[in-house]
Amino acid sequence: MSDTVIRVENLGKKYIIGHQKQERYTALRDVISQGAKSLARHCLKPLDKKISDPTVEEFWALKDVSFEIKQGDRVGIIGRNGAGKSTLLKILSRITEPTNGRIRIKGRVASLLEVGTGFHPELTGRENIFLNGAILGMSKAEIKRKFDEIVAFAEVERFLDTPVKRYSSGMYVRLAFAVAAHLEPEILVVDEVLAVGDAQFQKKCLGKMQDVGKEGRTVLFVSHNMGTIGTLCNQGLYLTLGQVNSRGSIEKIINHYLNSLQECSTYPAGIIFRQKYGELSHSNFEIIEIQLLDQNFELKPVTQTWDYLRIRIRYYSPKQISNGSVVLEISTSSGHKLIQYSTRPLSGLELTIPLGESYTDCIIPCLSLASGNYLMSVGLAVPMAEWLCWRENIGTLQIADKDVYQSNFAPSQERTIVAIEHYWEYS
Repeated sequence: MSDTVIRVENLGKKYIIGHQKQERYTALRDVISQGAKSLARHCLKPLDKKISDPTVEEFWALKDVSFEIKQGDRVGIIGRNGAGKSTLLKILSRITEPTNGRIRIKGRVASLLEVGTGFHPELTGRENIFLNGAILGMSKAEIKRKFDEIVAFAEVERFLDTPVKRYSSGMYVRLAFAVAAHLEPEILVVDEVLAVGDAQFQKKCLGKMQDVGKEGRTVLFVSHNMGTIGTLCNQGLYLTLGQVNSRGSIEKIINHYLNSLQECSTYPAGIIFRQKYGELSHSNFEIIEIQLLDQNFELKPVTQTWDYLRIRIRYYSPKQISNGSVVLEISTSSGHKLIQYSTRPLSGLELTIPLGESYTDCIIPCLSLASGNYLMSVGLAVPMAEWLCWRENIGTLQIADKDVYQSNFAPSQERTIVAIEHYWEYS
């Protein structure tokens, strides 16, 4: 149809993965023996077909992906890590070539996929604005007309003539988004890079993307924050293992995605998240496990409103951090943030994160959440300075219904989200 701006047909992207062989200690006699065996095989069976290399594997990041996007749609692309979301955006942005399939795009595409995408580190902020505009096909006069608006939005006036290699990641993102959004592309493609910015800037970016959609232009947005996607987008695309799982209204797709997360959970009762064996790299800050414990420090298989709850966050640190902080957030199933706990500054606890594996407990004497499912996010940080690691929606906290025959019957989410314990008096 004429209002279709993106049509994807049977799209596939294949990568070749190499696996390193597990080598043991090799003596000289082993080298001679292996060489002799190889020579004998070659002489005895010279016409045999070549045996495939067992250390090489094909991996399809995308396979048989087909969909259409209409003009003015704001599409949220949802899926677990490794589902193919970023690969799809790179192909649509013409950064990566597909292995097979066909894509038809009508209009100019502006992409913001990684911090500093399209920037030359040696050029200043001013020069990169003109460079990016030229790449997007804008004339010099058009860029000049938008220049002041871009600079004001990015809030980098003081550093406009500084090489961008000296910018912080937040400054990079502010300037890159400002250029991409203000040079009037017909299609705006944004990955999770906005998470680098602060809350105020994220709010400003979301407002700008909503304005872009209202102007009849198209937005493709990838994020793990269901609240943000639900607010910004009107359509959703759910990817699973490189294929389209479902497509439709954003409310329908978010619910489908969250329900599937619940169905595929394989953790024992009382455990929100556990890193798989062998995944710990020992080179980065990582979350290892999240446990729900009762007053006796035992796993709590069922959690209910007004329960005592100890949330144990186990993590790994590649070095000691003397002024660290552990942060825990609880959000609704649609991604709207309800509660944030942190060791500092909210609690004022001076925390030293030691080298290696350790844990910190967040103790909630009376859990004030109605029955239902909630998303949990956790991270390690140096307060007011940097995130060491952040895992958005790492697991689901299930609050079970209380017995309807109990005197302290607690409401469900249909009535209220926060269920604060309280009393009434009457005369």
